[in-house]
Amino acid sequence: MHYFCKNYITKMTQEEDYLSLDSIKGLLYGGEKMSVDKNTLKEIQNCYDFLLKFSNERIIYGINTGFGPMAQYRVSEEDRTALQYNIIRSHATGAGEPLPNIYVKAAMIARLGTFLQAQSGVHEDVVKLLQAFINNDVIPFIPEHGSVGASGDLVQLAHLALTLIGEGKVNYEGKWQDSAEVMKKLGLEPFKIHIREGLSITNGTSFMTGIGLVNLIDAQKLFHWAILASVMVNEVVSSFDDLMSETLNGVRRQDGQQKVAAMLRETAKGSQCMLKRENELYCHHEEKIFKHKVQPYYSLRCIPQILGPVLEVLENVERVLINEVNSACDNPIVDPKTENVYHGGNFHGDYVSFEMDKLKIAITKLTMTMERQMNYLFHDRINEGILPPFGNLGVLGLNYGLQACQFTATSTTAECQTLSNPMYVHSIPNNNDNQDIVSMGTNSALLAKRVINNAFQVMSIHYMALAQAVDYLKIQDKLAPATRKVYEEVRQIFPVFTEDYPLYTSVEKVQGYLKNINL
Repeated sequence: MHYFCKNYITKMTQEEDYLSLDSIKGLLYGGEKMSVDKNTLKEIQNCYDFLLKFSNERIIYGINTGFGPMAQYRVSEEDRTALQYNIIRSHATGAGEPLPNIYVKAAMIARLGTFLQAQSGVHEDVVKLLQAFINNDVIPFIPEHGSVGASGDLVQLAHLALTLIGEGKVNYEGKWQDSAEVMKKLGLEPFKIHIREGLSITNGTSFMTGIGLVNLIDAQKLFHWAILASVMVNEVVSSFDDLMSETLNGVRRQDGQQKVAAMLRETAKGSQCMLKRENELYCHHEEKIFKHKVQPYYSLRCIPQILGPVLEVLENVERVLINEVNSACDNPIVDPKTENVYHGGNFHGDYVSFEMDKLKIAITKLTMTMERQMNYLFHDRINEGILPPFGNLGVLGLNYGLQACQFTATSTTAECQTLSNPMYVHSIPNNNDNQDIVSMGTNSALLAKRVINNAFQVMSIHYMALAQAVDYLKIQDKLAPATRKVYEEVRQIFPVFTEDYPLYTSVEKVQGYLKNINL
């Protein structure tokens, strides 16, 4: 069990019915089931009952008006139900590959989180059906492309709504099937529109939030591995341990830096590889040129300063996303307490968009740091010959070690750098300029997803390099218990590499190991 990183990730205060990150992890990865208590269902029904009464002879957007710039056109009483079906069917226009199941499930959880606020005026039946989809792993077909992030994720959420009314496709038991057929197998009835559920299901930030939640969980894993790798690489080169000193880092008033230094110290406990400066240099010396580096390169020495900001980004991303999951993020907002219906823009995805841009920048910087650590291990002139070129444990010149793996890591890191350009500021007006400034939040989340997946590829090669270095130096018994455990687990997947053979399957296996950790 890898323990130390988890304790430093910010945890939010939880209420009894609060969707926390831990509870979302349980639903996504732990086989846990979604439950909605009776009091919450009662509040949802009360909100619906209020809207049913309040909407009589009042003009309310999306109930008796058209949508978007068509809101200036009144919809007759007899067409109100057709209006809701029309927004679902007309907006199911996504393109591209279907998003993987785990992201869609997270989006459904986020959408249910909005309805649990009892501010949307939906009938409780839609909540129960969405809950059944989540608990039975019924995954709607939702293409990647189509959202501009305001009015939320209209296109992708329309695909979700399409399956709830018994149309469209779902992935169930490993294959694509008609939604209506799957519901019949499970004893479920397609949802029938009551007042405004077509608009409520499609209108909001839940798709970008769902992608963001999976991104966050994976990014936390990458951060965990970056801490371990940074300790191990400093063990390999016998660095002085004051880079993680509590005093050194404590005089700089940056919380993330101090937390990272504490993580490094905790991880390095028991290591016999790292040196004490006071024992090695703060005594009489006559050398004119020191064989051992007085200070290592920045990618080894400045880990608290580099990963500190990354940690703070992760903490804020969690705060924003968990707030979003537990928010009413559609429009209009129905409030029985004040007996009013409020029109605004809670569907606007700027909060999520901005955080996803920051997340992908942070993970790219983390990836760049890992790639530079790897280069230090591979470059025998930089590491002053303590390691052979490219972690090569075979015959130099005849064998090539991990030389070509570095090509993959370097090119993948470069792609991350390009993908880190922000989407948040790339608004394009559309919808007859009704949506004149939008968030592009889903695009930002999708780009962050790619950056994170790339980062796992680079990280897997780095751990292969670290294992080779440990074996060359024969320092297994001197490693800290935490890094020794990881070394042994990597070696079970990627044995000592001497003779050349294709390594792409090894990269994939180590990547799977890194991604499957349960923090």
